[in-house]
Amino acid sequence: MREQIFIGGAWPYANGFMHVGHLAALLPADIMARYFRQKGAKVLYVSGSDTHGTPITLRAKNNGVSPNDIVDYFDGYFRSDFERLDFSYDLYTTTETSFHKSHVQKYLTEINKNGYMYEREDDEAFCPSCNTFLADRELIGTCPVCGSQADAEQCPNCLTNLSPAELKDKKCKTCHGEIVYKKNKHLYFALSKFASKLTKFVEENKSHWRLTTINESEKYLKQGLPDRALTRQLNWGIEIPFPGFEDKRMYVWFEAVLGYLTAGERIMQERGEDFASFIRDKNTKCYYVHGKDNITFHTIILPALLEAIDPTIRKPDNIVACEYVNISGDKMSKSKGNLVTVGALLENFSSDSIRYFFMYFNPEKKDMSFSVEDFVDIHNKHLVGGYGNFVNRNLSFLVKKFNGELPQIDVAPEVIATVQNAYKKIGELIESGENRAAVEEMFLLIKYANKFYDDNAPWTLYSTDKPAFDRVTSSCLYLIANLANITAPLMPKAANKVFEFLGIKQGDWAPINYNPDKKLENISVLFNRIMPSDVDLTKGPQNKYDK
Repeated sequence: MREQIFIGGAWPYANGFMHVGHLAALLPADIMARYFRQKGAKVLYVSGSDTHGTPITLRAKNNGVSPNDIVDYFDGYFRSDFERLDFSYDLYTTTETSFHKSHVQKYLTEINKNGYMYEREDDEAFCPSCNTFLADRELIGTCPVCGSQADAEQCPNCLTNLSPAELKDKKCKTCHGEIVYKKNKHLYFALSKFASKLTKFVEENKSHWRLTTINESEKYLKQGLPDRALTRQLNWGIEIPFPGFEDKRMYVWFEAVLGYLTAGERIMQERGEDFASFIRDKNTKCYYVHGKDNITFHTIILPALLEAIDPTIRKPDNIVACEYVNISGDKMSKSKGNLVTVGALLENFSSDSIRYFFMYFNPEKKDMSFSVEDFVDIHNKHLVGGYGNFVNRNLSFLVKKFNGELPQIDVAPEVIATVQNAYKKIGELIESGENRAAVEEMFLLIKYANKFYDDNAPWTLYSTDKPAFDRVTSSCLYLIANLANITAPLMPKAANKVFEFLGIKQGDWAPINYNPDKKLENISVLFNRIMPSDVDLTKGPQNKYDK
């Protein structure tokens, strides 16, 4: 049976530009999607812009514009960044579409029908000065765990998920005034009912989840699973499909995490296919790819919601969650002004080079540090001096000495065995979510190719032993073709360039060969050398909504 893969890439929040931390967390999803397609699997790879919630309304208010203005502005940059980085989404959408809205309203109705939703009246923070109830992010105070300043959703320092009741010394974020409490009616999701099932779910997946994912999930479970409010006192978001809640909107944690389902259903509906059977099929494997701060939303919250909607919906199989990206060893911070945006990277580096660097150093198990010096060093050593040099010196020599004519296929058994092993090992690593190790193996194959070339010195054979030159060169051309095929999920532009040189097409995830009847022409370098002085990270877009 054809393999079925569902890949959900985290939804960037449309409140600011994407930075290198977002990129490092999201890029593994595209590598996996491209790999599985190349392997012949049926792949559904979706994501979108998260467009609701208090931060967007606050930014709109501070800038004197509508929330839609904020959303449209940043969503436009997201789409441009992803396109320029060669992300291959089957669908990139937003939570502001009518399709998403109507379908999460349907899911909420199902949860209510299945007995996992109830109405509750609570004391809620109210600011007399602003004459409004305050959402969690509109409250500031002290984290009860680490003592840092936090809002009433999550502490930015220790990542503890908080409730308004737990936050100490609460004040209104807008006016910094004292708050009072007034009764307010909300709908709640009975998360507590899933404690035993979620504990079992985490335990069953510990064998293949990363340690950080396990630790964050177990920490969340040990804190207890209080029921979570489904509604907020907002006027920006998705309407509640029940009478008496016209002044409320869906809490973003609920509707955004279900965007994976709405996006998957929308693209398959457009294709005339049945998403319901796909996402319920026991043979469908589900990958969710995101940053460390989103772990519990995918290991605890999402599985609970899926169970409440329909227990037969496939839950996450593999959680591919990355740690953080620091800048020159320092934590990124708006106040420090050391955020590096994706747009700034794209103004300075090629997409393949960006993809390679952030996968070779991907923060899978510990934080990584980004610096221009490291980036330039890796680009020049690995891509210019390694991969690009191997391709160029072989092909250019053939153009120069043999008018671009290629030898007949006669590949050394050692080279064939090495390439076959590379496909097997790299494929296994990608499928287990070990993308960084997979890219390291790709570079080992590049190093092997260069060593094979140097050890056999074809430049000394062409005039003294043409048959020996042909055998060595045939093996090198075989390596070039397969290096392109193996690295295609990582560096698609370079791969396509090589395929064009050799007159071949991208193959399945299996060894391919060059076309001996192809005559080389229009050969050019794959990567250009970069100097640190050439880089200017101020070139990126300037935020017109910076308040």
